Amino acid sequence: MDYALILVVGLVAGTVGGIIGFGSSIMLMPVLVLAFGPQQAVPVMAIAALMANLSRVAAWWRTIDWRAVVAYSSTAVPGAALGARTLLVLPPRAVEIALGLFFVGMIGVRRVLAAHEVRLVPWHLALAGAFIGFLTGVVASTGPITVPVFLAYGLVKGAFIATEAAASLAVYAAKVVVFRSFGALPLDVMIKGVITGSTLMAGAFIARRFVATMPAERFRHLMDGVLMFSGVALLTLALRG
Repeated sequence: MDYALILVVGLVAGTVGGIIGFGSSIMLMPVLVLAFGPQQAVPVMAIAALMANLSRVAAWWRTIDWRAVVAYSSTAVPGAALGARTLLVLPPRAVEIALGLFFVGMIGVRRVLAAHEVRLVPWHLALAGAFIGFLTGVVASTGPITVPVFLAYGLVKGAFIATEAAASLAVYAAKVVVFRSFGALPLDVMIKGVITGSTLMAGAFIARRFVATMPAERFRHLMDGVLMFSGVALLTLALRG
């Protein structure tokens, strides 16, 4: 039953993530925490997110802004490695609470950032990458923050999705390496990650046809809805534990 639920939610999450550029990890984390526990859920999600971002890169390859990818990844990768190491020493319940509060809090943060329409340049991406990379290492997904950062750089639709995904590939690869080096990625966890990631990859290609026609207002409501649902779900799990 757990895997059936993961496959269904994963396909939906992959499709949503492929449309709005984030949300796959946020939607899947409550299900993964329920199925595998918070300590295994984050390494599983790291592998799945790696596969999801790879599929988005493949779907929009020709639109990637490699200058933005290099600028962001140069600081986000070491930040993610440090964050992942920090995660491994945290109590499981603290991880659940932190994830839930983070997702709900990002609703307000996203709206504040969206209200200030500032065009970013590569060195801004490098500064943002250090902070966001560390958070990604700890809380599994920071899509709500990376969305306004890359949009403020001037990327839209396919170019935004592909560039953000390419940068995230390097970040999640760093997390996987850290988890593996500290024994948090045994074979069974890797298999769970690949199974979960395969559904996200399928969803990403389904989403490709919807990107060009997504209305801006629906886009914003969808982002807030995903954040609220997943944040409340994780907090509920933590408080019941």
